[in-house]
This record gives sequence, structure tokens and C-alpha cells, in this order.
Amino acid sequence: MLFLLPKASVKMVDVELRGSAHRIKKCACDLLSIGGDLVDDDDSWDLMGNDLRLKSTFLYCDFNRMISSTPRDQKKPLTELAN
Repeated sequence: MLFLLPKASVKMVDVELRGSAHRIKKCACDLLSIGGDLVDDDDSWDLMGNDLRLKSTFLYCDFNRMISSTPRDQKKPLTELAN
């Protein structure tokens, strides 16, 4: 028996993947531009550490979603990029 997803479900998965790709790009740009935001203040370092933990969690979850939903032949490049 073949189970097919309704078209609405397929579109929702596509929207989720596009959202994940957008967050990955945004987090990567934010992490690359973080050098200019570094200050010697202890409170700034605490806030920066919290922000880094949050962004890395989003990156992990989004990469996991992207890798698990791609075809097998495209998983290796995404896994290498994530590592």
C-alpha cells in the first residue's frame, strides 16, 4: 500500500525547509560578523555567549531537518558543510 501525503502537507514541508535554509544563512552571516561586536565588558560577553548558544542550537536543528529530508545522494555535501 502506497501512502501519499496530501498536497498541503508537501507544501508545508517545502515552506519549513525554505525557512530552515533562510535561518542557516542568517545565523551563518551573524556568526561571521560577530568579530566586530566583541567588547571587553563582562556583561557583553554573557549576552554574546547566550546569543551564540541560541544560534548554534538553531543551526543544529535546521541542518538536522535539511539533512534528514534530502535524498541520499545529496546528504554527504550537507553533512560536510554542517561539520
